[in-house]
Amino acid sequence: MAGKGNGAALPLDRILEEDCIAAMQGLPAGSVDLVFADPPYNLQLKGALHRPDNSLVDAVDDAWDRFDGFAAYDAFTRAWLAEARRVLKPTGALWVIGSYHNIFRVGAALQDAGFWILNDVIWRKANPMPNFRGKRFTNAHETLIWASRSEGAKYTFNYDALKALNEGLQMRSDWVIPLCTGAERLKDEDGQKAHPTQKPTALLHRVLVGCTNPGDVVLDPFFGTGTTGAVAKALGRRWIGIEREPAYARLAAQRIAAVVPFETAALAVSGSKRAEPRVAFGQLVERGLLRPGEVLFSPRGATARVRADGTLAGGDVTGSIHQVGAHYERAPSCNGWTYWHFRRDGASVPIDWLRQQVRAEMEAGGATG
Repeated sequence: MAGKGNGAALPLDRILEEDCIAAMQGLPAGSVDLVFADPPYNLQLKGALHRPDNSLVDAVDDAWDRFDGFAAYDAFTRAWLAEARRVLKPTGALWVIGSYHNIFRVGAALQDAGFWILNDVIWRKANPMPNFRGKRFTNAHETLIWASRSEGAKYTFNYDALKALNEGLQMRSDWVIPLCTGAERLKDEDGQKAHPTQKPTALLHRVLVGCTNPGDVVLDPFFGTGTTGAVAKALGRRWIGIEREPAYARLAAQRIAAVVPFETAALAVSGSKRAEPRVAFGQLVERGLLRPGEVLFSPRGATARVRADGTLAGGDVTGSIHQVGAHYERAPSCNGWTYWHFRRDGASVPIDWLRQQVRAEMEAGGATG
């Protein structure tokens, strides 16, 4: 299987109208940064569903969601997951979304395939469809699984960008996002929903901002009406869609053609401090950016002297920039990089400015070395 697709050109920004497994077999191995998959739910519907006024609910009853039992669905799941893992780069990741009908079977299959689960995320629908029969809870959420290609593999996670999206708070694993309604919901020629499970652009926006970077290649093997491609194009990502139903592929192509990408300057996301090169305070002393004996001070008036070994001495305490700062603040911890300042040309400058200078030199050296 590993040899399939070798040497093939990557069909970027295109919709492949064929079976998803066959289409993925034609893609080069290790060529994709992210797979977002919204596979058939296998709802096993036994009959029509009506509202209390006896109107028919437009449920998922299409041929593409029908399988001859769980064994057939499991075999299909294992086959597409194997190809998805093959085309992913070693640093790539998979997102897959489903309902209670299928997500647990998919989760077991992806673990068996070698993927490593990083998180499950609950998409809580702000406007779910009621349970008309009144025999179960209102089904108000779907589950997404985020997995790296293998245990210990590196993957993209723009932590600070997601934190910024969430007004400065860590992004949680429960996402409250409305279903597609109004103008966002694509309609067919008869004015009916074009696709029964169209995903909201807000959901894909969060996934792609959080787990990809501009220029990355995103593959959606169950493309539907093209939400993944539309959001990827807007965000400056490359995309590949696979959709076997001609009607859906046609609507997706029309939809994506109308998308205007955001300006390049607007695509940058907040960088993660965890990804920046580590700089020890002692390196500032070694490089002569701060001199042993030089006095540092805090905005509250605390002072300490730099020592030759990269520690500080202040009053009755010696230690790291963090330890001495915490001592003065009577706090369990302290970020010494922002707490301590030095003077240059009469101005007060945080020592973190020097750290950023060293990081810039390290990154420039890495780019040219």
